[in-house]
Amino acid sequence: MEEIFRSFHRVEQRRWAQAYLWALIHVSGKKTPRRMALAEALPSAAAHGLHQFINASPWDWEPIRHRLARQVTARTTPLAWTVAELIIPKRGEHSVGVHQRMDAVTGRAVNCQRAMGLFLDTDTYCFPVDWSLVFGGAWDSDGERRRRARIPETETGHPAGSYVRGFAADVSARLQLSRTPWVLDLTRCDDADGVLAGLARQRLDVVCEVKPSRLVLPAENAADVTTVADLMESRHYRQTHVLIRRTADGRARSVLVHTHTGTVRLPRLGPGDEGGSRTYRVLQRPDPDGLQPPRYWITTLTDRRVDEVLRLTRSRAAALSTVTTLQKRFGLADFEGRSFPGWHHHMTMASAAYIYQHLYAAPGTGRTAPAATPPTSPAPPAPPTSPAPAASSGELAGTAS
Repeated sequence: MEEIFRSFHRVEQRRWAQAYLWALIHVSGKKTPRRMALAEALPSAAAHGLHQFINASPWDWEPIRHRLARQVTARTTPLAWTVAELIIPKRGEHSVGVHQRMDAVTGRAVNCQRAMGLFLDTDTYCFPVDWSLVFGGAWDSDGERRRRARIPETETGHPAGSYVRGFAADVSARLQLSRTPWVLDLTRCDDADGVLAGLARQRLDVVCEVKPSRLVLPAENAADVTTVADLMESRHYRQTHVLIRRTADGRARSVLVHTHTGTVRLPRLGPGDEGGSRTYRVLQRPDPDGLQPPRYWITTLTDRRVDEVLRLTRSRAAALSTVTTLQKRFGLADFEGRSFPGWHHHMTMASAAYIYQHLYAAPGTGRTAPAATPPTSPAPPAPPTSPAPAASSGELAGTAS
């Protein structure tokens, strides 16, 4: 509380933050103010205070998230940045940001909130450090609905790639982690070219899974544009690596990875595009059982060993695992309010609860440190005086629902 929530200058606001954080960690089941207030350790009238703290109290979530990120970087060894897409099914149409979206897996329309989360994968856990709510449908054009939800004018529907670039720009400006690579899944990103060009402009290293149709320019014949799939069909320019992995039951299993013996560049995407001047390495991983098509990655980490690059690709799965934990234990998808600031407040507190439990765990025991006792009689938060500012935007590593 002293470190992360020091921007809260009012005592009652800090006490309600402590109560909400405590409830997210200790109360089982759905994490709504009404249910959390049933905890014996909280005062009988806590539901109203918790609701006001999240939905009405005018606090800025950005400084909280920046301090959470700095705590993670200070206490761990950062390995990679990654982004996960979160689909939260909702009933009705009044929750902020809810719109119809086609489920890529089932092919059916889903009534949901769509969010992008930024995660920092480390030597211990994968930590959530930022969120953006993705708008669609009437939320981009219905001015009255946007006014009621207190949505800033700058917050409109954007391609998924723009959130990646926004996250990267914010990280570069605020954290000294320019050498930490970005591990992304661009196979379902409509703006993959824009993402790669944006990260190239910021000179950030990447490990990106791409479609087989990703166009590249081989260094040995830069005049011929080809796809990564066609490039890796040439055995003359392909090197095979055999990596050994341990299965869950302790058995050793060989993993084949093919790499292009040279480097490639990307076709220039337009004036001022620096992506075409960067060199990338291409990796191909065949399906061990031969039932699925091969997967492809491009990376700027041309001097890293293949096993190191392949290990970084696991950051995507780590982020999705973190999303699952956030939903099951810390109420990530349980926000029921209708305001944009309220949604960001709840997501910030859920992230803080996760980071508190996992960052301050007793070393080597797997047990987490106990949360502070909640306040017994916090005063109600003061009524809002102005809406909270918009969150920093940011992108894509996988999808969780």
